[in-house]
Amino acid sequence: MSNDLIAKAAIDRRLAEIVTPVIEDLGFELVRLRLMGGKTDTLQIMAERPEGGIEVDECARISTEVSAVLDVEDPIIEAYTLEVSSPGIDRPLTRLKDFETFEGYEAKIETSELIDGRKRFKGVLAGVEGEEVLINVEEGTIGLQFDWLADAKLVLTDELIKEMLRQRKDAGVLDEEQFDAIEDDASEEE
Repeated sequence: MSNDLIAKAAIDRRLAEIVTPVIEDLGFELVRLRLMGGKTDTLQIMAERPEGGIEVDECARISTEVSAVLDVEDPIIEAYTLEVSSPGIDRPLTRLKDFETFEGYEAKIETSELIDGRKRFKGVLAGVEGEEVLINVEEGTIGLQFDWLADAKLVLTDELIKEMLRQRKDAGVLDEEQFDAIEDDASEEE
């Protein structure tokens, strides 16, 4: 099974090989890794606990450990900034299990090749069957091979925000400031 959605470019895959063991040893999972160009390169790492969620101090811990390993391995020639974050609410879906976890939520999926004349699909996730991701689009339910996917992410909807807030509350980590931030983001999406 290809891991392209977690790490696309060759350098990303190389970096993922180095940092995955570090992240897993700390009890987290790598959701996505991208080395983004710019004035200064940014190595962007998204991680979370196997059951979902991650706190700011946990991101900081991952950052410290990953930096130490990357200093030794030194795979990035240029100067770079390391950014470790949670996948966020309208998160990228990078692993087959993500499509199961978020069944019933709206998503945008892009395929690398044309499928029935199109590459972009938007609809409600309908789970996983074997290696296929199921999505309900206007025409009905379609199955897309996980290997065909180039990009996939959840769409920010009220249902999704409510569910995420409910999960945070259940975990006992809801603070009002985050709620405000989420509300602001949602209104910009309209």
